[in-house]
Amino acid sequence: MEHRYELTVQWQGNRGAGTSGYRDYGRQVLVSAGGKADILASADVPFRGDADRWNPEELLVAALAQCHMLSYLHSAVNHGVVVTDYRDTALGVMEQVGQGGRFTSVVLRPVVTVADQSMVETALAIHAEASANCFIAASVGFPVTHEPQAVVG
Repeated sequence: MEHRYELTVQWQGNRGAGTSGYRDYGRQVLVSAGGKADILASADVPFRGDADRWNPEELLVAALAQCHMLSYLHSAVNHGVVVTDYRDTALGVMEQVGQGGRFTSVVLRPVVTVADQSMVETALAIHAEASANCFIAASVGFPVTHEPQAVVG
C-alpha cells in the first residue's frame, strides 16, 4: 500500500534582489498543506536563519519524536498499558562538514506516565516495538536511540 504526503514549501525571503548575494536574501519559508495550519520556517540561526521560526533540522527531530510517540501509544493499547501523559525532550546531533553535513544521531527521551505501577515494566519494554514500527526512524540513515522513563501518575 502506498501513502502520499503532499505539501508546499514557499520561499518568503526575496528582499527585492533575489539571491544576488549570500547576505542579500532571507531564509524565511512557509510550509503549508491543504486544510492544515501553516508552519513558519527558516534556516537555523548559524545559516542566517530566524530564531523564531522552525528550521528543517528541528522539523526532522520533531518528526522522529512524533512518529515514535504515535507508534508507542498504539503499542501501549495493544499491550494493555494505560498511558496518561507522554513528554519527550528529543535531541538531534548534526555534524557540519564544509558546506554540507549530516545528522549523526537522534536521542528520544520520553517520559511516559502510566496509570498503575504494574504497567511500568511493559511501558518501558514496548519502546523497542514502537521504534521498529516508526516509519520515519526506519527511513533515516543514522541511529535513533531511546532513553525512556516510565512513572506512575
